[in-house]
This record gives sequence, C-alpha cells and structure tokens, in this order.
Amino acid sequence: MSIHPRPGSLVLYKSSPARVESVADKVELTLADGKNKRVRPKDFELLHPGPVATLEGLECAPVALEEAWELLREEPQTTLQDLAELAFGEYTPATAWSAWKLLEDGVWFSGRPDAVEVCEPERVAAEQQRRAAKVAEREAWEGFLQRLRERALVAEDYQRLREVEQLALQRSERSRILQALGHPERAESAHRFLVEVGYWEETHNPHPVRLDLPVESPLLEIPELPEEPRLDLTHLLAFAIDDEGSDDPDDAITLDGDRIWVHIADAAALIAPDSPLDLEARERAANLYLPDRVIHMLPPGITQRLGLGLQTTSPALSFGFRLDPAGEIVDLEIHPSWVRVSRLSYAAANLSLDQRPFAQLLPLTERYRQRRLAQGAVALDLPEVRVRVRNQQIEVTPLERLNSRELVSELMLMTGEAVAHYAQAQQIAIPFASQPPPESRFVAGGLAEMFAFRRQLKPGRHDTQEEPHAGLGLRRYTRVTSPLRRYLDLVLHQQLRAGLRGELTLPSSAIAERITAIARPGGLLRKGERLSNTHWKLLYLRRNPDWRGRGIVVEREEQRMTLLIPELAMETRMRSSNPPPLNSELPLRLREVDLSELDARFVVG
Repeated sequence: MSIHPRPGSLVLYKSSPARVESVADKVELTLADGKNKRVRPKDFELLHPGPVATLEGLECAPVALEEAWELLREEPQTTLQDLAELAFGEYTPATAWSAWKLLEDGVWFSGRPDAVEVCEPERVAAEQQRRAAKVAEREAWEGFLQRLRERALVAEDYQRLREVEQLALQRSERSRILQALGHPERAESAHRFLVEVGYWEETHNPHPVRLDLPVESPLLEIPELPEEPRLDLTHLLAFAIDDEGSDDPDDAITLDGDRIWVHIADAAALIAPDSPLDLEARERAANLYLPDRVIHMLPPGITQRLGLGLQTTSPALSFGFRLDPAGEIVDLEIHPSWVRVSRLSYAAANLSLDQRPFAQLLPLTERYRQRRLAQGAVALDLPEVRVRVRNQQIEVTPLERLNSRELVSELMLMTGEAVAHYAQAQQIAIPFASQPPPESRFVAGGLAEMFAFRRQLKPGRHDTQEEPHAGLGLRRYTRVTSPLRRYLDLVLHQQLRAGLRGELTLPSSAIAERITAIARPGGLLRKGERLSNTHWKLLYLRRNPDWRGRGIVVEREEQRMTLLIPELAMETRMRSSNPPPLNSELPLRLREVDLSELDARFVVG
C-alpha cells in the first residue's frame, strides 16, 4: 500500500497503535507507551489519516458486526475503512483501530489493513465453537480448583486428579494442579494432597507402585504333579512351624532316631527351568510381604497344592542328615517324598519343647549353634516387630525370642550348609550365599554396641563360587528352604532334582544369569517391604496420638542423638545440647507424624 502519512495520522506499528509526529527521510512516531521512535515508512501501516489526538481509549464496541460480515461476504476483499463504517457506523481513528482489532481477532475477518478478507461461515462457526469450548474449559478448571480448595469434590474431579497421582507415584515430575494451587511438585507433596482432598484413603500405601513392584499375584496355568517314585515318610511326626497367620508353609521338621529330617515343598516338581512359571518367578525374585497382604512370586494355587500341611499328605523334597559330636553335618540323603505334616505356630511349639521331637532336637540345634558361634557367627539381639493389618486394624507386635524360633532357624541353616557341601561334591552349580567378614569382631554390650556393629556388616551376596558366610559362621552355605517364596531357592531345587534323576543340570553360567536377573527386583522388593512397614507403623502412631514409650540411646554425635524404640523397632533422631550416655533409656511421647514424608517425631517426657 502506497502511503503518504502526515502528522496526526494513526498507524499500526508492531501490532500497536502509533501517532505520526513528523515526516522526513524517516517518520517519527509516538508509541502507545509515550516514547518516540524514528522508523522507515515500510515499517508501519496506515490505519486512519487522522488527526488522532491521543492513543488512549481507541477501542470501541461494534454496533453491527454480524450485519457487516453478511454485507461484505459478497466481496472477496474489502478495506479497513469499509469494515469500520459498516461495523461501527463511521470511520474515525477509534473505529479504524477497533476494525483492526477485529482483523487481529480473526473470527469474522482476517488479513491486513489494506486487504481485509471475510471469513467463510464454516470457519466462523468452527472458531466460535473452539473459543466457547476454551471458555467452558477455563470455567470448568477454575471451578475444579475452587472445589479442591473447599475439599468438595464431585465425581468428575477424580479423573483430573490422576495427574497428581502420577506424580505421587513418581511416574511424572510435573503437576499442573499442584502448581496452580501453590504446592511443591514433589511425590511427597502429591501424596499429602491426595489424602487431604479424599482421593486416596489415609491408609493408601504408594511405595510398592512407586518401585514398580507387582501388586497382584500371578495367574498362570499350574501343571499336574508328575508320577514318580517318592519315599514314604508319612509315618514320621512332622511339623511345619510358622508365625501365626502364615499361609505359605514350605518347610517342616521331624526326627527319626538320630536322623534329622527337613522337608521342603517340592516346587521344582511342577516348575521346570525356563518354563512360564519359572520366568514369572524370576522376574519377581520373591514374595512381596506387605503388612496388609502378600503378593506371591508363584500362583497361589501352587501353595495350596504343595504347601506342607495344607493337604492330608504333601509332596516334598526331604533332606535327612545326622549331626556328629562336633556339630558337623554328616550322612546327607535327599529324596522326593510323601510327608504328613501338622502345622503349629511358634508360640504353640514353644509350649511343646519338652515333648517329642522337640525335646530331642533342642540339644542338637544348640550343639550346631555353638559350632557356628565358635566359627565367628554374629548373634545380635536387636528389636524386631511384626506389622500386620487385619480388618483395617493395625497390629505392631514385638517378636519374642522364642526357643522354638531359634530351633527352626538352626535346622534350616543345617540344611543349607548340608546342601552346599553336597552340591560342591556332586559338581552341581548352585547359587551359594555368602557374606564378607566385618571389619572387627563384635564386643558384647547393650543395644548401642549391637546397633554400631550392625553398621559394620556388609551385604550378603549370591555367587556360583562358594565363599564363607561370616554372619552365619559357615564356610559354605546356600538357601534351600523356601522355594515357594524365593526364586534362587527354587533354582537350587531344580538343580538338585535334575541331579537326583541323573539328568543334565544347568551350567554355572546359567545360574550366574539367574543371580544377576533377580538382583535388581530383589533389592526393590526389600526396599518396598521396608518402606511399607514404616508406612503402616506411622499410621499406627497417627491413630494413637497419645502414644508413649521408651527410647534407647544408640548413637551420639555432637548435639544430636539416635534413639532406638524397641516396641516399634524404629529409629528416631533428636537434638540434645548434652546427649546422655549410650544405652540410656529415655521416656518418649509422640509429637507429630508426617505420613507422606515417612517421618515421626518424638519428644522426651
């Protein structure tokens, strides 16, 4: 457009109005912010020849917008002046600027001041619909935020809150909702918020999902038990001893003369290496034990079929051995078997330690234990608790140091040591369990000394090469007693059964691959169990705000101290200008619980 602006003209400069002040080789403009600028004529477009006195208050409402659009539809193009006259009734600096804003808006008209285009009806309708939807969406969003502030959600709000849930589960790093409400975009903040607005129940435990752990037991086809010769041991009185409420009994004990028998659920009879069941168990690594439920490594139907004492007679892989006067294991034999098993809790078994077979087994297990201690076994007596959720009631129960529990534990260790020797002698590749020795020997003392020594202990590990297990005081050891619950125990059973049948066993490279495969899921599993136990402990405290107990000082550091709370098996750190001596007992009361941060704070008193 050939323009000849004159002083006082209204022009368009960078989408804003400007007034021409003077015209020379360059044109001097006064901008909307009051500043002056010299520009070339091609840098602006003429809107109205003027004169325009001020750039303020230029916009005005159209009086016949739709009528103007209808009249101009017949023309392929029109001018800004025609648009201003038809839509606003006159052509003035103010209506010229307002006509330009109609072009810029782009619903009814588009183009530039010198070439105004009339939009087609379809485009007008689509744009109006889009804008109405945008307005409705904005209004819905503002209404949603207001309901969140008022804690008055309606059904459709829950779909929107899935965005916050993804952040709470650490599957995303951003939340538009939290940002809009001024909350930190952290998983812990998202957790707290979801509970506050009622999206999550207070009891909701996010930790297994955060760690990508399975939250359902597998559902796979279970094969039939194969027909094969089995040693009939049903005449022996066998007992499966577990914690009250346990639903996966996979080991049982008995005594035949001086021969100890440890019977293990014969999981490898149904689960072949690299079968679908084996691969599923390998991916999961082990059962996931949560206070409110158990997520099984194998389909629960396998436990119902193979769990010892769940049927009248149970198939087992039975390990028979004797203990010599020095506490060494001799004369091991291994058989697929049939056993008849009675189930007992540790508490019930503890009341029967003066009866057969427990009375005869106790001195044998004590002999074995003394041998382990002489070989450097670590015997720490730090508090442990069992956290259970039943019918929404949380139970935090200290584990008693029952002789029955120690008896069963020693028998399981005997079996693991015996099988480790057997596999090495038969050249069967297995996952040995080992633990490097601590930096120093344990010096007897109170909880503080045990707490400090535990920190020296190095993690246990699995390998195809045997190494000592320093914590257990054994030169070689493997875990064999829980094939329904731990994948590497199942692998060991698969190797033993193949060896007993004279079949080829897997090479050590295949066992090493399986050890590597379960390393990460196994670590996540342990972390998930630890975090979940803490979650439910804190819920227990929140439901008992008047809780009082005792804490034992187990660590001191300048003006801070760490206390161990025995009845909760929980540590807490506190400030103190003068921390009391180690092993001092302090009365504690609960101050506050932050469930989302997994933190509880206590005060002395």
